[in-house]
Amino acid sequence: MDMTTRTGTPLRQRMTEDMRMRKLEDKTQQAYIRAVRKLTVFLKRSPDTATVEDLRNFQLELVDAGTSPITLNATLTGLKFFFDITLGRVELMARMQPVKLPHTLPVVLSIQEAARLIAGSPILRSGRRTASRSTTSATARSRPCCTGSCSSTPPPSSSRLRPQPAPTCRSL
Repeated sequence: MDMTTRTGTPLRQRMTEDMRMRKLEDKTQQAYIRAVRKLTVFLKRSPDTATVEDLRNFQLELVDAGTSPITLNATLTGLKFFFDITLGRVELMARMQPVKLPHTLPVVLSIQEAARLIAGSPILRSGRRTASRSTTSATARSRPCCTGSCSSTPPPSSSRLRPQPAPTCRSL
């Protein structure tokens, strides 16, 4: 939906113009408008009459309703734009802090888990030799040499255009 086609109240029109001046994407504009609309529904009055306590209660309401941290942060960002830029009331959002997102580590398979995965897949089993070689060479390249007996000498300058084998570790 193009934000220029829908005007609404003068306050909404002003916010839309502020977002257009900053060349915010349509989806960002929609998210910011949605955040202000949520606040308006919560307050049951115009959002420009909100107080610091109203905003705190609104954030508590979102948390109690089980709103995800990402949605909560997106809502706070939209409200920050509204109060800071559109209304020029920086003091209202000064104490509102985004929610910290949990940082999860990526799943990394061990060599044994990767081998079991390859062995359990009919598609990968048909190309078992290729998959096995890929896994072995990737493992060899990612492991640091512990004995210092690596063959990692640079190729001569005349052979730079030809593919070179990956350095191998004799301790494997």
